[in-house]
Amino acid sequence: MLKKTIKNTFVGIIAVATTAFIMTPVYAGGHLPGEGKTVRPVEGTNLEEKFQHKILYRALKDLGYKIAEPDEVNYQTIHIALGTGDSDFTAVHWDPLHAAFFKEAGGKKVMSKVGDYIQGALQGYLVDKKSFDAGVKNLGDLKKAEIAKRFDHDGDGKADLAGCPPGWGCERVIEHHMGEFGMRTTVTHNQGDYNAVIADIIAAYNSGKHVIYYTWTPYWVSGVLVPGKDVEWIEVPYSSLPDGRKGMTKFNGKEVGFEVNSIRVVANNAFLKNNPAAERLFEIAVLDINDVSGQNKKMRDGEDSIKDIDRHVNEWIRNNQNTYNFWLSQAKSAAK
Repeated sequence: MLKKTIKNTFVGIIAVATTAFIMTPVYAGGHLPGEGKTVRPVEGTNLEEKFQHKILYRALKDLGYKIAEPDEVNYQTIHIALGTGDSDFTAVHWDPLHAAFFKEAGGKKVMSKVGDYIQGALQGYLVDKKSFDAGVKNLGDLKKAEIAKRFDHDGDGKADLAGCPPGWGCERVIEHHMGEFGMRTTVTHNQGDYNAVIADIIAAYNSGKHVIYYTWTPYWVSGVLVPGKDVEWIEVPYSSLPDGRKGMTKFNGKEVGFEVNSIRVVANNAFLKNNPAAERLFEIAVLDINDVSGQNKKMRDGEDSIKDIDRHVNEWIRNNQNTYNFWLSQAKSAAK
């Protein structure tokens, strides 16, 4: 009888302890820190940026937040929306490329750059390897009409440079270079939907034509036109940036003309003040640039539906579960 009583008592203690563990609130107050709150994200129009946003959306949902349907606008408008408080955060602020957009939309008084989400983002100009090996190793080489004509695809005698859509930060840099380096008489900066413009470049390359284009990492382009094999990064005559910027524009000893960037979260200050859990998540979340490039390549290869991207997010979380759990635990602790 005594043994039975002790056994029953022990089982009862375990049951109570287990129930207490399960019922323990994740932070003071008994609720997830985001419960009852809606986050209003804003994104760019580039579908390949969904992945990096959706990883953060998943974490915010696991913290109890509801995610509103994201607005999709150009990068300058993203910052305006954050500055006015019409949106809460984005995960596609290129620092320092978007520095002017940040400042013009109100700067530190109304929003903040938080964490270093994706580090080591490279940008610049590339040419086909045959042109590079023949001596076209600098954007300034295209000031010579006979060299520029090699890259003429529409018969006007000028090089066709695949560049940046209007409203992107890279547009300002390229347009600055066109004027600063005296390129306008021999080079046309082709703008429009980037995927359409770069598709024309890939088709031209595959047909044996010489090509020159702007691109960046992380993105799928360098998995199709591979630097060192199909194409090469070229230099610019000297470092010169718009808006008075004086950043480091050398990469691997080359003067590439663009700063190496971090892709950061920018959030409205009022949102951060009222949501310490979200702020802590943004502070510590780091996504490997190679993971982003790999996912973007999957999209290029046909896995480009929202359902596919959601599956990619699931796979990333599963493969990085300990890291992801650490993000959540830190965010929950910040809300206590």
